[in-house]
Order: sequence, then C-alpha cells, then structure tokens
Amino acid sequence: MGPLSGIRVLEFEAIGPGPFAGMLLADMGADVLVVDRPAAGDLGLKRERWYDVLMRGKRSVTLDLKADSGKEAALQLIGRAEALIEGFRPGVMERLGLGPHESLEKNPRLVYGRMTGWGQSGPLAPRAGHDINYIALAGVLHAFGRKGEAPVPPLNLVGDFGGGGMLLGFGIACALLEAQRSGRGQVVDAAMVEGAALLAAMFAGFLATNNWSEQRASNILDTGAPWYDVYETKDGKYVAIGAIEDKFFKQLLSKLQVREVTPQHDRAIWPKMREQFAKTFKTKTRDEWCRVFEGSDACFAPVLSWSEARRHPQSMSRNSYVTVAGVEQPAPAPRFSRTPAKLRGAPPERGEGGAQALADWGFDSDEVKQLRSLGLGIKE
Repeated sequence: MGPLSGIRVLEFEAIGPGPFAGMLLADMGADVLVVDRPAAGDLGLKRERWYDVLMRGKRSVTLDLKADSGKEAALQLIGRAEALIEGFRPGVMERLGLGPHESLEKNPRLVYGRMTGWGQSGPLAPRAGHDINYIALAGVLHAFGRKGEAPVPPLNLVGDFGGGGMLLGFGIACALLEAQRSGRGQVVDAAMVEGAALLAAMFAGFLATNNWSEQRASNILDTGAPWYDVYETKDGKYVAIGAIEDKFFKQLLSKLQVREVTPQHDRAIWPKMREQFAKTFKTKTRDEWCRVFEGSDACFAPVLSWSEARRHPQSMSRNSYVTVAGVEQPAPAPRFSRTPAKLRGAPPERGEGGAQALADWGFDSDEVKQLRSLGLGIKE
C-alpha cells in the first residue's frame, strides 16, 4: 500500500507546511503518528479537526512536551521512528531536550526533518513570519501582479506548500533512501525562503541572459504577453490561454477568427492584440468558448472555481478528487503503477488511533503503560 509503506514517521503538531509534508508521506503509505498537544492551541486558522485535510491518513497521541516527563516519552517514540517532522522556531526542540543531538543519539538512523521559514541559521532565523514574508524576501512575490499595480500574494501556495512542505517531503524521502545505504540518519533543514527561491530557478537563467524583465507583467509568463493571460467572457467569468508555441498560437487565432495581429512576438502590436482578444472573448460565455475550443491544441482552459474543478470531466475520469469524512479533497498524487497510494483514513481527533499505532510500532503492554504514566494520551 504505497511506495513508503512500512516507514514510521513521527510528526510534532504544527501548522501548514509541516503537516503538509506529513500528509504527502502518509498518502504514499508512511505510518505517520502525530504528537499533538493535549488541547488545541493557537495554531493558525481554527476549524474542527476532521476538516483539517492535512491530517488525513495519520494517527495521534497527545503529550505535553513542556512537562518533565514529556521529553522521556517523546524520546521513546523517536527511538521507534525512521523520520521526524518538526516545525518549531530554531532552538525550541533543543530547549525541550529533543533536538537533533539527543534524537540521533537515541536513534542513529533517524531522518530529522526541520521546517522553518528562514532556516536554522542566519540573522532572521529566530524571527516570526508567514508565507507572504518568505516569498517576499525570496524575490518571488515581486513577480506576481498586474503592471503598475501592487504585487499579489498567490495564496500561501508558493512558500508554505510548494517551497515548504513539498520540499521537506522530498528532502525526507531523499534522506530515507540514503539512510538505507549508510545506516545513518541526518538533519534535513528545509527553509521556505529557500524553497520559494528554488521554485523560481528557471527564471535565474532567464535573468542571466536578459530574457526576463524584473518589471511585473512585461514578460511572456507573467501576463505581459497577450497570448498568455486570462480574459473575461460575456457572462463575467474567465478563460485562460497559454499559446506560447507558434503552432498553438495559430490555432488560437483560428478559433478566435482573429487574423490581423501577427507576428506573435512583435511587442509593438501586443497592445492591439490584447485589445482584440479581450473584445472577442467578451462576445461569448465561458462555456460557449469551451465548446469552440473543444478538441483543439490552442492551449485554452476555462478558469474554474475549486468546486467546478472537481466536476470537470478530466478530473472525474481520473478520480482526481476523493471524499473523506464528508470533505471533498484532492486525491493523493503522483500515481504509481505497482504500489498505488491509498488514504488510510480521516483526520484523527487528538489521541485517536494512538493505542493501535503504539502496538504497530512495537510497544508492548508494559511499555504502553509506562508511556501513559509519562503523560502520553492515547485512544483506540
């Protein structure tokens, strides 16, 4: 069940990118056990636990890490894990006595995954921040937005999830593979500011060859080009076109019945081209344009809401969305031909599934009793 089946991961409660990394590993079959606080804390947006999609497929135990006995119980769990995920500020786990030194001493093969915004070192390391701050410092936020307008944050997708949780999940998978060869664990230091910068690696090459301007909306991929943009339709909805290649651009013009706006890369006629595209797209509704472009390679797509995306025939045909505990959500990805991913279950309440998890991790009844005496909270 999944390519990571049998891998035990200990995840310390956090928000955003850490749980997302844990979800990615759980989706791939890893047995992810979350060390929750005994009671909900002030961790970002509040919601009922079963709506926290990032917790899907995991099990939970509760533990007060600030209690004297918390360290001992946590170290016993660390001793049975192959990977660990923590998202505290630098130095917090060390102060708790659960830093890399103590953890790797307890379990030399442990992959110790650390998720922060700024990284474990540097002048900003101890400072608070969120996605918007990290992608701002990485130079990425500056690139999003319309010409002459302020930068627009792309939700928290680039820092928290793409440059954060996904990078950490990749790092942990790499370190697990290396540990199988060397028999030794190591620390994975994933910083969202660096992950966001890494996502923009292609543009470093463009900048070096003077093929990219740092002025917003003046390049091919940032809405500067009229044939790579979104346009409003007759019904107030939007469509997206991305006809970069010449052969696709010709199909776009054919479908729009626009013929006097070539050559494609002549920037002098881009304003006229944009005006014509905008005027033409306003003559039909979004769904009417979908029918016009049906079967073409003009690089066209309707701009769908999340709810609409789940119902699109492409998504339906591939079962790209699943329903867990009444919540529709994206299915695990990518897909594997021989060891397909499978969701283990709904997000757990605090301590839910902990009893069975401890048994699966090899703790006998006496050891479980001792862990309970140290304050570990578990439920069936």
